[in-house]
Amino acid sequence: MSTADPTIAPTADFEAAASATSVAVSIVERALDLAPLIDGHNDWAWECRQNRDYSVEGLEGGLATDTDIERLRAGRVGGQFWSVYVSDDHLGADAVQGTLEQIDWVYRLAARYPSDFGIARSAAEVEEARAAGRIACLLGAEGAHSLNDSPAVLRMFARLGVRYLTLTHVHNSEWADSGTDDPVHGGLSARGVEYIRELNRLGMLVDLSHVSPATAHAALDVTDSPVIFSHSSCRALSDHPRNVPDDVLRRLGGNGGVLMLTFVPQFLSADYSIWFEGDRAAPAPAVTLTDVADHVEHARLVAGVAHIGLGGDFDGTDEFPAGLEGVDGYPALLAELARRGWPAADLAALAGANVLRVLRETDAAFAAAGDAASGASVPVLIR
Repeated sequence: MSTADPTIAPTADFEAAASATSVAVSIVERALDLAPLIDGHNDWAWECRQNRDYSVEGLEGGLATDTDIERLRAGRVGGQFWSVYVSDDHLGADAVQGTLEQIDWVYRLAARYPSDFGIARSAAEVEEARAAGRIACLLGAEGAHSLNDSPAVLRMFARLGVRYLTLTHVHNSEWADSGTDDPVHGGLSARGVEYIRELNRLGMLVDLSHVSPATAHAALDVTDSPVIFSHSSCRALSDHPRNVPDDVLRRLGGNGGVLMLTFVPQFLSADYSIWFEGDRAAPAPAVTLTDVADHVEHARLVAGVAHIGLGGDFDGTDEFPAGLEGVDGYPALLAELARRGWPAADLAALAGANVLRVLRETDAAFAAAGDAASGASVPVLIR
């Protein structure tokens, strides 16, 4: 009879798990060689407005936030759409000013840490930043309230490098219905249709996160360019108004757009959402990165692997799933999907290749609109 201590040598199960983990890590590494990880939505600029008076000092690490430079590097983030956002209780000129302050913060962030960040307005500039070892800083304006119903403001945001506009936030905009407000436009008003066409002309992406299903369908009916959902999940798995129903997801194949799956617990789990909206006396239901992986897999099944991405919404909500508590968590999520049988090519598509394709397909229009704006005559579709 053996008297060996069973704790000295790994068990067969432990060895198998270690081997599976090693294989998954290798697949993730191959995926991130194929494409940079590009996240669709991060509210670090808003967090720094609220708690740091817009300072860009001391952001290297050790912060009580979801994001810092050290964690971005650990998370293998290659590109980030920074949300340039003010809440939609800021209206009129206040909303425009607040959004400009957010844009300024991103530019100052890149200037303060030039070895870590580079401003990117196109797919080519994302790749240039990657080649230089920098994180590409892309801009996305969240909510059309930031325009003060001024197409001129939209055009100037484009000239400053803003690559997407989320049509609504919590409340309806002047011309689009939000998913979390009582509808008044039937999706898009006639002026909303004009805005979609102007966004297409400018090469700015139409972002359908936050909008109602009727608004999403209306925008997909009008747009001649791929759309994105910068930070949403799947309504079939959790019936939350911020999530995307399957009938909308199925249209992304024909449009060429991308759903960027988010990590917000109340969007991922119906039980957590009920708890979140209640008195919260009981402990919160568990939500983990496996719940995120379930949403990712559902989106792949319905929309197709060419139409999915990631949009964590870090620093945009208070809690995140276990295993995805900050921007350093992306490799763990990719490894979970690798363990589920995802090949490196599919992981690369999810991580960033799909949204890079969408950028490339709209880069020429974005560049042409900027060139025209610098001349004496500026063609516009809406005033």
